[in-house]
Amino acid sequence: MGLRKKKNMKKNILWQIFFDVKENWKRFVEKHEKRIRPIVRKEVEKFQQCGDPKQGFKLLVCEGCHDVKIVPYRCHSRFCTSCSSGEAEEWSRVLSHDAYQVLHRHVIFTIDEELRPIFAKHRYLLKDLMDRSVKLIQEFFQRKSKVMPGIIAGLHTFGGKAQFNPHVHMMVTMGGMTAKGEWKQYDFLPFEMLRKQWQTVVLKMLREKLSREEIKRIQPILQQAWNNHQNGFYIYAPKEKGNIKEQLRYIGRYLRHPAIGMSRIIAYDGETVSFRYKDKKDGQEKIETLSVEEFIGRLIQHIPDEFFKMIRHYGIYGRRIRSICRKILGKWQERVKRWIVKMNRLKRRNWSQRQKDQGGHDPGICRKCGNYYEYKGEVCLKDGKLVIRYTTDLMARKYLERMMGYQSGNAEKEEKGRKANPSAPQYSTLYLFGL
Repeated sequence: MGLRKKKNMKKNILWQIFFDVKENWKRFVEKHEKRIRPIVRKEVEKFQQCGDPKQGFKLLVCEGCHDVKIVPYRCHSRFCTSCSSGEAEEWSRVLSHDAYQVLHRHVIFTIDEELRPIFAKHRYLLKDLMDRSVKLIQEFFQRKSKVMPGIIAGLHTFGGKAQFNPHVHMMVTMGGMTAKGEWKQYDFLPFEMLRKQWQTVVLKMLREKLSREEIKRIQPILQQAWNNHQNGFYIYAPKEKGNIKEQLRYIGRYLRHPAIGMSRIIAYDGETVSFRYKDKKDGQEKIETLSVEEFIGRLIQHIPDEFFKMIRHYGIYGRRIRSICRKILGKWQERVKRWIVKMNRLKRRNWSQRQKDQGGHDPGICRKCGNYYEYKGEVCLKDGKLVIRYTTDLMARKYLERMMGYQSGNAEKEEKGRKANPSAPQYSTLYLFGL
């Protein structure tokens, strides 16, 4: 049977804004090249190539009707909305199961608006911002109830309009583990006191970490930040209601959500971008319209530095002692018959399992005949060229070589070779993605 072509994967609106015929990203780089961090260019370029078979792919063949499916590699960029959305949902699902089944509070630590440019310039301060906000909560629990709480902190550097606005979101257990290995509940946070303490912590941190010359330059800003907030920097922690597991899942999704969701972008005309946002001052939904250049500039500033962890675990959720704490509290709950720890850990679903649960169809099953697709091999990029990484048989190798020819632009040469050797093994049904 002849070849059947399939259209390119449809690119989302964010991809179009960056890489359509206007070449907005290319023009942005040419204009601001010296100001763009290397990690930003790296992550955006990965996003550009996400799902492109020219970057590598896997070959799957139906064991019944021999239908062929090409699965391109994903980029896993920290800027790619397609890759991050599924991962964020899966992370929150696993978190809601593995976290202690107790009341958690969603606590948000903010800073003065005039201090934001300082953190944008000195991005290494962002880790200290997270660590010191967590330490403030930990010390309060230790003083008042002598317990170690569990805290998962996530750094957000964006506000509703995608401006640079660093603040820390926390998921905090209302209670913690005592020195005797027991669980003690504690459901009170004195926000008025914590706000003033948080203000002191942030301003003191800046004076400790920055150079004398820098402190001298920003001293008026620091003084104004102190004078403008008589009650301290704002801390927000709404009381959560309802099912504990759903609370955890909601907070987990909030910790991982991107700077701007695709559903919020409502218009792009090649020159400007319009998106929705919620104004925190009056609670109303409004529309912001920016030039493409300004929109790109706002988004890329939220790409974290390389190896920077945007989500960190502390206390009984800390990676080093998490397993030990679970075992200790597991023995305690068996003794008192109060179940707060699920001893069986939830396994992460792979892509096929997620697709099946969300859409009702297993992508590993052929829609035509109902048989399973078999893995036949894959092609990867090495030194800028596509090479066969693995194949199961000669037929798969021949097909992968032919696909590589199409992806590298040697389609005519490959087609002539096929006609010259008609006895070469072929699958009965072939179609190519991305042609």
